[in-house]
Amino acid sequence: MTQFDTRKLRNAFGCFPSGVTIVSLKDEEQNPTGITVSSFSSLSLYPPLCLFSIGKEQASRPLFERSNHFVINVLCAEQENIAWQFAKPIENKFENVSYTENANGMPVIDGNLAYFSCKKWALYEGGDHIIIVGEVLDFKQTDLDALIFFKGKIDTISNPHSN
Repeated sequence: MTQFDTRKLRNAFGCFPSGVTIVSLKDEEQNPTGITVSSFSSLSLYPPLCLFSIGKEQASRPLFERSNHFVINVLCAEQENIAWQFAKPIENKFENVSYTENANGMPVIDGNLAYFSCKKWALYEGGDHIIIVGEVLDFKQTDLDALIFFKGKIDTISNPHSN
């Protein structure tokens, strides 16, 4: 296997701008929780599938592996603080975060750019990550500006179609 300087490889991967999402679900005690994820991607229209990955060392990984449902919240430009809050290893990730529950009881963060309510479709090994594929059961989008991750920093990008 080819060996690379992992810091340089990470920096090179960071040259691809991505949206910032929070994948949310309920823990064993039915409390809302989640993690900040930039590894979100659409996968298929027929059936409607999307995916994200989570590090195998991530403390919440087992929770995501066990849960049958989750929500991918695509963050808008005004939600940078929420992105950083969910990226930290704190107990109550939803402290001071407004949300509603979808039909499956999963938390949907209010004010997001878009969301995808999903049922777990499959899990795959992906090196030091687990790839989680979800079947989209419901979704919604808005015309807000996007929050993006680029070269290790969070930034915003304006929607050219908004007023």
